[in-house]
Amino acid sequence: MTAWTASDIPDLTGRTAIVTGANAGLGFVTACELAAHGGEVILAVRDRAKGDTAADRIRAAAPGAKVTVREIDVASQASVRAFAATVTDERERIDLLINNAGGQNLGARRTTVDGFEFHLGTNVLGHFALTGLLLPLLARGTGPRVVSLSSITHKRAHLDFDDLQSERSFSPLRAYAMAKLATTVFGLELDRRLRSTGSPVISVLAHPGLSRSNFIDSAWKDRGPVGRAAGRLFSALATQPTEQGALPQLHAATATRVKGGDFYGPDGRGERSGNVTPVSPSKEAADRATGTRFWNAAQQLTGYEYL
Repeated sequence: MTAWTASDIPDLTGRTAIVTGANAGLGFVTACELAAHGGEVILAVRDRAKGDTAADRIRAAAPGAKVTVREIDVASQASVRAFAATVTDERERIDLLINNAGGQNLGARRTTVDGFEFHLGTNVLGHFALTGLLLPLLARGTGPRVVSLSSITHKRAHLDFDDLQSERSFSPLRAYAMAKLATTVFGLELDRRLRSTGSPVISVLAHPGLSRSNFIDSAWKDRGPVGRAAGRLFSALATQPTEQGALPQLHAATATRVKGGDFYGPDGRGERSGNVTPVSPSKEAADRATGTRFWNAAQQLTGYEYL
């Protein structure tokens, strides 16, 4: 069977996508490919200057590309709400929401401006609220999809509902893996709820395997010069190109036979690299009771209820 590549992305003319974290790494590649195939792309970024630079690079790579830059910090619930309000004022519909932005911190425990543990607040709770706020626009879209970025690390994590914020016991790697498990739980539970309400929107998951991106450099920034050098070495030796790593979420967002609840990743050993293929979530991620429990917890933490 022929491997799926970016050349298989269909014509996206007339469709609008939002990509969070679109100024670098997987998000930039994803935004660039969507724009190159005719889609109008909103680059949802924390740093406006970096977003403008990314937009210029996309226009240079794909002349005629339709890209707009809007500011959002997914680690801030106020910023998420402000972004959603702006988009709602400007747009009648959205067709694709790519929940790509995230963060990893290998230093001491940190919290977001809202007091959430950094990994939980940045990787999950911001996108939880954003998705709900944009659902009315998505429901008016054409073949609307929400794509959330998981990780292979979710398979070795466990959601401790008595310590979701890692206040009692903190390990940066454990906290990141738990946040990615929560993302996977969210994506699957979102699709169940969308199906139960008859919504045209579907929720799909993807993970990049081990992929080169600025994410690794930023994760190691608190480990000093030696740590940063180790991070760069790991990125060079143990990961696949960013362009390859972005393919699972591009497939999830655009391929014609994708169904709600599908999950895509690389087909290589340990799902670390390779061509796009359907993959399975962990048993805990797929558990319906866990989905319900996390959804209720996310609503309580963010103060935003939907579905």
